[in-house]
Amino acid sequence: MTEHPFEMVPLPAGRSTEKPRETGLTMVLDWGQPMQHLRDILELSAPYIDLGKIVAGTARLYDVETFRKKLDLYREFDVKPFIGGQFLEYVFATQGWDAVKPYCEEAKRHGIHAIEVSDNCVPLNDQERHRMIRIAIDSGLEVHGEVGSKHDKQDAAELIAQANLCFEAGCDLVLVEAAELMDGDEINQELLEGLRDGLDISKVLFELTGYWIKGVTVNSTFELQKAFVLAFGPDVSIANVSPDQVISLEALRCGLSVVGPDRLDQAAE
Repeated sequence: MTEHPFEMVPLPAGRSTEKPRETGLTMVLDWGQPMQHLRDILELSAPYIDLGKIVAGTARLYDVETFRKKLDLYREFDVKPFIGGQFLEYVFATQGWDAVKPYCEEAKRHGIHAIEVSDNCVPLNDQERHRMIRIAIDSGLEVHGEVGSKHDKQDAAELIAQANLCFEAGCDLVLVEAAELMDGDEINQELLEGLRDGLDISKVLFELTGYWIKGVTVNSTFELQKAFVLAFGPDVSIANVSPDQVISLEALRCGLSVVGPDRLDQAAE
């Protein structure tokens, strides 16, 4: 009995298959998945999921027991949960620097080991970004830094400089805001190429767009998935994946999706 059906079909050598993965990470969004629904998703898709993002400020809406059970459920399936950056943006915007450390300590108290530091909606200068990352790290948290904005377009050099600052401050990973990668409904290929040439892609996750970005369609999200795989190969790290798209994304990485491989000459014989 084989472990997988159709094992006579090889998977691409460039795709990391064993967890914990160092590259080729897939991060899913959790907008408040019910526990049983989440368990169903993980029972099917956990081999292809590395990170689970508790989106924005949704953590505030759980009761403590359910929140901790959800974190434990992710870890049961070897998926690392973390809190998205816009929650800290909200805390910083409404309560200032005095609230940043208590926020980090509260995350630790409930079993969170990593948070995101971003400035999607609340801009940070370089000094503020570095300071916020260091507060979180000094509180005992891993930090995933995010670069880019949902509102203001930046060029590759600016995003690379932000990413390098995040790494220098101690971030383990950097996420690239998806809105930066889109010109209307077109993918900014020039920006993708600039980031590829200027960053250590093994430490970068590229975000997908979602319904919170005006004009985004299911197709534009799929086109962005294809662009990432074509530009960086099957082991590119991709973030903001809808839980119901994990298997289809993995199929895309492996050439088993609706975008298949080139036909071999012998196939015509």
